[in-house]
Amino acid sequence: MSDDTSIAHSEAATNDGLQFDRAVASPAAAAVAHDRGVVCAACQTSIPTEYFDLGGRAVCDRCRQRLELAAETPRGALPLLAAGACGLGAGIVGAIIYYSVIAIAHVEIGIVAILIGYMVGYAVRRGAGGRGGLRFQIVAVGLTYLSVAFAYTPLAMSAVRDHRAGQAATGANVTGNAGAGVTTSPRTGEAPRPIGVLEVIAVLGAFVVTLPVAVILGNLPSSLITLVIITIGMRQAYRMTAAPTLEFRGPYRVGAQPLVSA
Repeated sequence: MSDDTSIAHSEAATNDGLQFDRAVASPAAAAVAHDRGVVCAACQTSIPTEYFDLGGRAVCDRCRQRLELAAETPRGALPLLAAGACGLGAGIVGAIIYYSVIAIAHVEIGIVAILIGYMVGYAVRRGAGGRGGLRFQIVAVGLTYLSVAFAYTPLAMSAVRDHRAGQAATGANVTGNAGAGVTTSPRTGEAPRPIGVLEVIAVLGAFVVTLPVAVILGNLPSSLITLVIITIGMRQAYRMTAAPTLEFRGPYRVGAQPLVSA
């Protein structure tokens, strides 16, 4: 069998049979009858000397090295940016769902945060090419939190707008009742400095980031369940973007019975 054919079979078998989520070794299941020999579960080639056990499946040394390499956390900025873009898209969709539930049902269903965690975790993992690692976990957790914050933002802005409208109405009533006998002193000093774009972005960013905390603290103790659910959602995203774990046992000699630990 040629190298190209072996690689093609290896990739197909890896996608179908050897998942990267977590493979737990089962030495007893790796025993193969002596007359049949040992065939690699990844590349489907016969193993003449030694093999490794991966979740009860025989794997040759070449495929073991290739699987370990493929399971490593991707390096460089490009995979992280791709994963972040995918996660951000999923987070925006999740925020729209969360806000729609609150706006339509007029009740906060915190369990939607768990759905957001799943959506973001899945998207980040897909953007990372099916792999993961600590930096992808940090991105997934941060995007899950921001998605919840984005869901609260329209509600908070509406509340601020209503509050300012109420203050303006109250100020107008006070001015009208004061009459013409009230004089105002002229303004002194310099004109106020205009606010820059970066300052506006920074203030809005801080406002959005602190929204979930403000909502939870402002509605204690009933908001504790919301805190728990948001935490579960972030934990879901963290777990889904963890680095794949491959547990190989061996090497075992072809024709020898694998040792079974007590």
